[in-house]
Amino acid sequence: MRKIKAAILGSGNIGTDLMYKLERSREIEIAAVIGIDPDSDGLQRAKERGYAVFANGIQAIVDQPDMAEIVFDATSAKAHVRHAKALKELGKVAIDLTPAARGPFVCPVVNLQEQLEKETANVNMITCGGQATIPIVYAINRVADVSYAEIVATIASKSAGPGTRANIDEFTVTTRQGLEQVGGADQGKALIILNPAEPPILMRDTVYCEVKQMDQAAIRQSIAEMVEQVRQYVPGYRLKQEPLFEENRVTVFLEVEGAGDYFPPYAGNLDIMTAAAVRVGEEVARHLLDGRGVSLGTE
Repeated sequence: MRKIKAAILGSGNIGTDLMYKLERSREIEIAAVIGIDPDSDGLQRAKERGYAVFANGIQAIVDQPDMAEIVFDATSAKAHVRHAKALKELGKVAIDLTPAARGPFVCPVVNLQEQLEKETANVNMITCGGQATIPIVYAINRVADVSYAEIVATIASKSAGPGTRANIDEFTVTTRQGLEQVGGADQGKALIILNPAEPPILMRDTVYCEVKQMDQAAIRQSIAEMVEQVRQYVPGYRLKQEPLFEENRVTVFLEVEGAGDYFPPYAGNLDIMTAAAVRVGEEVARHLLDGRGVSLGTE
């Protein structure tokens, strides 16, 4: 079976973990791992595993546009603003793991099929907090109509690398927009907390929703179904306890444990991003393998 070639742009934590996950894919073949630091751990590991490596960033794809059909961008929000234009001109499908949001937000269990039908060429993976909490907000909204959603993502300080720290402002804005545009909340708010506890804690997410149509049984069932759907690609995703109800408010407590491919298991915030990106990449690859193209009209 033919595989679709993909390049990983960014050789930091996210890009390296993505490499390990994509190795197991039946639809995607890793064509290259690209960074800007030739001595980075990610490029060294990629080289040891026999992949083509480049240390000149996006220029590697500009110089060799035929190397890949899909490009996973695991750099930074500011960098992706530049990369998006270049990748569009080259006719590549961009899966953006930064909060740049140059393309539409995608959460695999919520709206991936919709974007595939639109044949979108640049999709944004929102944020780790968004991938963890938007499915829950969507699950509640589809049965109870969410007027306000607020999420608090708490992650281990050790799991917040330079990219995460540099993108904190973008995290709060992009996650809020995702809660509204994808999750369906009338109004959203997002917070992130870096916890320096030792030993490092697992990723924890708290979701607060105010609803217009309280139906506890329907909400519980909808949440449970959604958790199982997310677990299909993030096995460490789980409820910490049953949802809490008070008047028109629902509170949901989540925990995300990583698969331990490259990150330690406590780094569920990073793992959920790469796992979701792989799911999106594989669906895009199937789309291309079926002979359907992509539109370059969405940026």
